[in-house]
Amino acid sequence: MAKYRARIIGAEERERLLSRLPPLYGRKANIHGACVKLLTDSRGFKDAWEDNFRFMDEEVRPHARVFAIGGKGRLSVDYEPLSKTAIVRNCDYYGLVKSIALAAAADYFEGYSSLQRRHSVHGAFVDFGGRGLAIIGPSGTGKTTLTYGLLAGKGANYLADDWFFVRFMGGGAVAFASEKNSYVREDLAREWGGFFARLSQVGMDSRGRGIADMKLMLGEGRIRSESVPGAIVLLERDRKSGRTLEKLGQGEALSFMLKNDFCNPHQLVRTAKRRKARAEFFRELFSLAPAYILNTVETPAESLARLKGIIPK
Repeated sequence: MAKYRARIIGAEERERLLSRLPPLYGRKANIHGACVKLLTDSRGFKDAWEDNFRFMDEEVRPHARVFAIGGKGRLSVDYEPLSKTAIVRNCDYYGLVKSIALAAAADYFEGYSSLQRRHSVHGAFVDFGGRGLAIIGPSGTGKTTLTYGLLAGKGANYLADDWFFVRFMGGGAVAFASEKNSYVREDLAREWGGFFARLSQVGMDSRGRGIADMKLMLGEGRIRSESVPGAIVLLERDRKSGRTLEKLGQGEALSFMLKNDFCNPHQLVRTAKRRKARAEFFRELFSLAPAYILNTVETPAESLARLKGIIPK
């Protein structure tokens, strides 16, 4: 995925940019209760969006909007935070569109009052009978590969493979799904052969990715909308480190998240106030569920075996 940093703009520039856009398809999505509207000149983006997210009634006023314009020029991402409007130009990759939509929903939820606030995590979550394993790590550390390795086994249920939301309630934390279906990589079949037949039925784009119906992939009974975090695994890939799997203290886990910018390249608003709020969220989360660090320098099968050893009981 192309690297970018959202440019914060005001309402006047937002309107100037929007006035130059071509005719667009429109579709609203329900992202954990937030209404996020996509407007795009790409039929492919619109179709993927409809497969990816739950529908929102057209009568509901959008809480956030994403304008996604295709093209081969230099990628640009502008964001106007008051109306939660993202304008993405010269985009040729649906994965970026859906990530910015999730980031816009996260920005909306971060503005809630303290009792209703939802927090977002750029990570995966696999449920095991009501308690689950959160998997968080920088790009390239094997988050998706290990998530589907767990899902290829028995007793594992799908909640999220890329992004989930968390709410603190009743003295604990609850994780919530963000997407209806997953934007998967076809090369997962090379690591976990059990997915090969089902992945062959998914229409892939030029990046070797496509929206997979998770109920068909795993079975309707293995899809979860919420679960309780029982453990959190942070991923690194450091060949100079001698560790493989270690349990971390609350401060160590938080330091890892701060060092790695919360393992989330899709933060639309990056003020000091927001960074402090995100740090406070993770500090509280790590106080409620034990954190581990897994160094994924071994083979995927070896890393998966270590991961299975800390599945919440």
